[in-house]
Amino acid sequence: MNFQERAKELVSKMTLAEKMSQLQYDSPAITRLNVPAYNWWNECLHGVARSGMATVFPQAIAMAASFDEDLMLDVATAISDEVRAKYNEYKKFGYTGIYQGLTCWSPNINIFRDPRWGRGHETYGEDPYLTARMGTAFIKGLQGDGRYRKTDATIKHYAVHSGPEALRHEFDARVTDKDLYETYLWAFKYCIDNADPSAVMGAYNRTNGEACCASKTLLGDILFGEFGFDGYVVSDCGAICDINNHHKITKNEAESAALAVNNGCHLNCGDAYKWLKTAVALGLINEETITKAAEKLFTARFRLGMFDDDCEYDKIPYDVVECDKHTELSRKMAQESMVLLKNNGILPLKDPKTIAVIGPNADDKSVLLANYNGTPSKYATFLRGIQSASDARVIYAVGCDAVREEVDRWEEHPLNEAIIAAEKADVVILCMGLNPRLEGEESDDYNGGISSDKKDIELPASQRMLTERIVRTGKPIVFVNISGSCTNLSYEKEHCDAVLQCFYPGAEGGNALADILFGKVSPSGRLPVTFYKSIDDIPPFDDYSMENRTYKFYKGEPVFEFGYGLTYSDIEEEWTDENTVQIKNNGEYDVNYSVLKFEYIPHKNLCGFKKVLLKSGETAKVIFE
Repeated sequence: MNFQERAKELVSKMTLAEKMSQLQYDSPAITRLNVPAYNWWNECLHGVARSGMATVFPQAIAMAASFDEDLMLDVATAISDEVRAKYNEYKKFGYTGIYQGLTCWSPNINIFRDPRWGRGHETYGEDPYLTARMGTAFIKGLQGDGRYRKTDATIKHYAVHSGPEALRHEFDARVTDKDLYETYLWAFKYCIDNADPSAVMGAYNRTNGEACCASKTLLGDILFGEFGFDGYVVSDCGAICDINNHHKITKNEAESAALAVNNGCHLNCGDAYKWLKTAVALGLINEETITKAAEKLFTARFRLGMFDDDCEYDKIPYDVVECDKHTELSRKMAQESMVLLKNNGILPLKDPKTIAVIGPNADDKSVLLANYNGTPSKYATFLRGIQSASDARVIYAVGCDAVREEVDRWEEHPLNEAIIAAEKADVVILCMGLNPRLEGEESDDYNGGISSDKKDIELPASQRMLTERIVRTGKPIVFVNISGSCTNLSYEKEHCDAVLQCFYPGAEGGNALADILFGKVSPSGRLPVTFYKSIDDIPPFDDYSMENRTYKFYKGEPVFEFGYGLTYSDIEEEWTDENTVQIKNNGEYDVNYSVLKFEYIPHKNLCGFKKVLLKSGETAKVIFE
């Protein structure tokens, strides 16, 4: 029997109450049928998350900046190795709890349409094509290509979801069909067609009046109908209760649960499906619908080899967790994710005797790890990476608080120390930007009423003041902006000698930055989002129209455009026809170079990219299909 037939046979032996219990993310054991308890909730956005020691790769937005889908496949393969290795050990306890299973609620393929969205750094940027290609590579690496599924990938959040975080439980995203299909659904369809993801997670919000986790239009008509999706759907956590509590579409949890399952949401993260028994009693849902949902879920568990002893992935040892190979892979991805935005020739650094490393992000571990992260047993902050890679004297000064402008008179006042450090140095490396407390998910309330979204795209005032003061010293400055999103870098572009964008780069971020600063490798990243000058240049945050958003439709002049990124070499592109380009490295550095192909329909539209290792003096031909 195939996996589906085996699932159908097993579910046929269950009572209605047992079937309903299996539609909850924390599914209890059914001892009489030898079904162990299983918690469906696991995370692996950029490495095994919330489950102890693991390799922490660069955040999703950083990996998107690499424009390297082959490297993305390698990273996801390493992540799924670690997920399996941990599961193989956890299951010996007779059950698997939260963050211990094989069903990974990653990747996030929402479109980063507005730089204010706190969770934007969990995505692959603002372009549906880049998102789709990188997402497809990630899914393939997670799920493997064996007889069994290595892990289950879950594409989220379906659909039309990108803030505001503070309103996500009640918000109704209104979109035209053009924007819906061209922007918000495009990557979902592409990933389904090209990577066969096991699962889709529904979003908290409504789309055009329907709750996403119970939408006949989004689930029944489009996902299962038009897109031909054959996997299972899981709700975001608590989203089913939102249908009655916040969206006010239904009167209670029983009605919400019935509406969701009837429309194709098979698995509930939350507790709303505990009310399915009431829903059945009220005639809101029938047993056959519940049976089919349970069969979907057990098909997935059989396909993961949970009930067999011949799964090829059961032999993956725990030794792979944070092994040297994965650490080196994380470093390589971090190298390729950093984007050189300006360079007047100061980089790579030419044997400075004294380096001042200044800024609140210089020695901050959190900016390496971002969110939905694991725990590295070893890591290199930007300061530590520079210290390890250079024989120069390194003077460190934090310079300012990441956010606070005023400090108590008894606290350290670090500004003068930073000025002294700069004046004593041959070159200053300013490590500024944001951190995961300043941009993240709903639970982060740093920004008050707007939750973890950003009020604007300016760097904190404390950091702007520090930057301006260090600029006045007249010393050469390399400005390193660490953030998961666009910040206004107009001042830095004008006044600093070099500008590097480092998205949250993972545990090896400091080493990767040092590799670039000292010329061990050439930078090769490109921006996966537009860097605007001001939020005044774009529509209101809660407006989901794509008009005047992203590089496709923006009418203004960006500080740095989507796809922009410099190298240390001189790369010449010559397009011989619309699909063929000759690239030549006229410089002295070997470069991993991303060729981008755009079309105009009539707006600018990315339609191809390939990353090529081009050694000094080499020529290569790149052909796009």
